[in-house]
Amino acid sequence: MAQYQNIFTRVQVRGPIYAGTPMEARSAFSRTTTPGFSHLFGRLGDAQVGPIYLGMSGIASLICGFIAFEIIGLNMWASVNWDPVQFVRQLPWLALEPPAPAYGLHIPPLAQGGWWIMAGFFLTASILLWWTRVYLRARALGLGSHTAWAFAAAIWLYLVLGFIRPLLMGSWAEAVPFGIFPHLDWTAAFSLRYGNLFYNPFHMLSIVFLYGSTLLFAMHGATILATSRYGAERELEQIADRGTAFERGGLFWRWTMGFCATAESIHRWAWWFAVLCPLTGGIGILLSGTAVDNWFIWGQHHGLVPVYPPSWGKVLDPSTLPGAPR
Repeated sequence: MAQYQNIFTRVQVRGPIYAGTPMEARSAFSRTTTPGFSHLFGRLGDAQVGPIYLGMSGIASLICGFIAFEIIGLNMWASVNWDPVQFVRQLPWLALEPPAPAYGLHIPPLAQGGWWIMAGFFLTASILLWWTRVYLRARALGLGSHTAWAFAAAIWLYLVLGFIRPLLMGSWAEAVPFGIFPHLDWTAAFSLRYGNLFYNPFHMLSIVFLYGSTLLFAMHGATILATSRYGAERELEQIADRGTAFERGGLFWRWTMGFCATAESIHRWAWWFAVLCPLTGGIGILLSGTAVDNWFIWGQHHGLVPVYPPSWGKVLDPSTLPGAPR
């Protein structure tokens, strides 16, 4: 039985190249590239690579994404005086910043944040076009649109951070900069500015669904791998075939925690947990600064955190002090 105790695929099935299900809907585009096999990919999943269908939405998405990538990359390169060595060395710290607060929602000069707006426009267009591609490909193949709506949950959080909340706050300066460490610095500063996001109940829910979805996916993946010696990957057959992989997996979870999901419901559990992570996170970000100015004080008012006796005098709400942003 030791041959089954592996995190990678030991046996790679190689058959004739399969082009895929015939398309019912007519299209001006066809599947491209010559399919082949990848041993490395086959270690973790399906070894066949290709064919690929792009279509109009896919091509438009790639073009818009390339333009956004170039704008961001060239601005970062220009910020180190076009030095390739310093560009590579400082890349994690380089950024394309949004406009200054003084510009509000107006379009500033390119060097003062206009490039950020342009990059954001093309990146958003690329993402929305790719969502369209995902939805249309699912419909063309007769699939449900579950993948598209899961993708839309992530897009919701992206739009809240870079478009919806800055629009409600009246300034593009509220948006996230493009960059690796700069966007992490923005997150830390955002939490400090609004009284610690740890006291934001929607942030709490988002973390619950984040950890919960990773746990569910790990549990499901581990169960399938652990029962693969009984053919667990053939899920539809296993549902009706007693005494094999899925029944053993169900017994294992009922014995260890008193409850088990079915072959279908585990995917619904995981789908909902994963989708609710960015949905609740987006709500928490959207409420910060628009409805709640300080999450710690909000938590005190609603009994979420204890009210400690003041050691240094009365604690003032920073948003009420002179010069505080409104």
